[in-house]
Amino acid sequence: MCWTASLVRSCSGLSSVSTFSSLRWGIPPEVRYQAKEGVSPRLQRVLDALESIPAFVKSVTWDLIAWNRAAAAVFGYDTLPPGDRNILRKIFFDPKARAKQLDWQSVARFAVAAFRADTARAGASAEVQALVEELRTLSPEFEAIWRENDVHSYGEGTKKLRYPGGGLLELEYSAFSVDGRPDLSLVIYNPATPKDAERIRALIR
Repeated sequence: MCWTASLVRSCSGLSSVSTFSSLRWGIPPEVRYQAKEGVSPRLQRVLDALESIPAFVKSVTWDLIAWNRAAAAVFGYDTLPPGDRNILRKIFFDPKARAKQLDWQSVARFAVAAFRADTARAGASAEVQALVEELRTLSPEFEAIWRENDVHSYGEGTKKLRYPGGGLLELEYSAFSVDGRPDLSLVIYNPATPKDAERIRALIR
């Protein structure tokens, strides 16, 4: 356990003196992003146990790391080639994903602002530079939103999607950090009503 005495010597590979001084004055130590591959089998089982509740795990660079059948049915993640499994690419380049949104502009602005917050918090700005440049080059809409410099957390809220065949699918979403994996977030979309849950089950079948 890293207490004051340990910090003076060394703690988790951080510079001991600078870390101790930063904590003493209430300044958080510098965050350095370290990417890891995949999720544990236990976390995947958690996803799979949420049978009619779309859930997925994303990295701070908004790559899709893992998801369940409900998320595949609602968001179409299973159809994405491995190299395209990025939420921002899907939002800005997938016409089907855009058509599902009631207010695509608001969704896009929210996503870019939350993405900016995630990468800054995890110290991953350098790691996402190539992705950001790609999006800015290929999508004038992303370029315009990126220049707004908005930042906010993913948090929780409500999402409404157009349901195949007509009607709306209402979901309540919450984002959670994954213990021991600061590079990952678990996002759960709970059906707002029993009718919404039944619609998701129909999509899975």
